[in-house]
Amino acid sequence: MMEKQMRILLVEDERKISAYVKRGLEEQGYAVDAAYTGQEALDWANTIDFDLIVLDILLPEKDGLSVCRELRKKRSRVPVLMLTARDAIDDRVAGLDAGADDYLVKPFAMKELLARLRALSRRSNEAPKETLLQVSDLTLDTLTQRVKRGGKLITLASKEFAVLECLMREPERVLSRTQIAEHVWNYDVFNQSNVVDVYIRNLRRKIDDPFELKLIHTIRGSGYRISAESESDETV
Repeated sequence: MMEKQMRILLVEDERKISAYVKRGLEEQGYAVDAAYTGQEALDWANTIDFDLIVLDILLPEKDGLSVCRELRKKRSRVPVLMLTARDAIDDRVAGLDAGADDYLVKPFAMKELLARLRALSRRSNEAPKETLLQVSDLTLDTLTQRVKRGGKLITLASKEFAVLECLMREPERVLSRTQIAEHVWNYDVFNQSNVVDVYIRNLRRKIDDPFELKLIHTIRGSGYRISAESESDETV
């Protein structure tokens, strides 16, 4: 039985870069459709079920962040790899919060782009998992993308949701920053940055601070775990 050809939407307004990337992807057996504006990308995505999207941030009409947010609002779960010339941590966090699954800084090697796409493809093809998770009075529903604590709805950015899901799938287990990053993103995108710590702080502010019982714990020198058991820990 022949393996299904993966179809990628490439969204890049610089025609030379687009042609170079498109050719490289097609040489690896991918079917590639090219869009050059944010609105054109949304039109393509609303018409065809792509396996992956490679999305530049700086685009005419709608930027890549807006495109990604609109895709996620429509419950699209297609993996998105964001391309950008910006490498500041705030820019990376903005892209990930918009719903991107990974982040690649220009200029990049074609070999690295291909490796990241393979990793995204593997994650998207994983077997279905339990959809309703609970730790104490905290619940997370992966189908509705809703998080509640004590019956109160809590609004999370898409990557905050993903980090929390990672912790809640293995309650009581200590997960290192590397393990969390590998689950939610491709680890090497961070290059020793503190992105995981930033998301943990955001989650604590929303999940723990309004409540007496703290669920997210820092295990000094090891990582983080979610548990209903109270314990003394180091916060970040």
